[in-house]
Amino acid sequence: VQLQASGGGLAQPGGSLRLSCAASGPTFSSVVVGWFRQAPGKEREFVARISWSGISTYYADSAKGRFTISRDNAKNTVYLQMNSLKPEDTAVYYCAADPSSRAVLMVKPNYWGQGTQVTVSS
Repeated sequence: VQLQASGGGLAQPGGSLRLSCAASGPTFSSVVVGWFRQAPGKEREFVARISWSGISTYYADSAKGRFTISRDNAKNTVYLQMNSLKPEDTAVYYCAADPSSRAVLMVKPNYWGQGTQVTVSS
């Protein structure tokens, strides 16, 4: 599975952005996909993940109620809708995939995309 994240940019506090993760490969519909982020000087952290079917989702506490992860297997794409953005959401965001949900939650998925920068500032 090859992944490419896009959609980052500059947003004001309280604003919104939607990130996209486009995938290629015949097994995309059978993998768990997650979003992660890494701020300067900090470790990469888990943000959200979605099951292969799209039915099951899970969020980090920092994302609950503000971010929504979704997927369209027909388009081989996973989305992260980010609302009510805060300056502390500033980071490079990555999408990644693995057949194992545990690997995604442990920030150890096998397949990583390149990052997209999200900056939240007035």
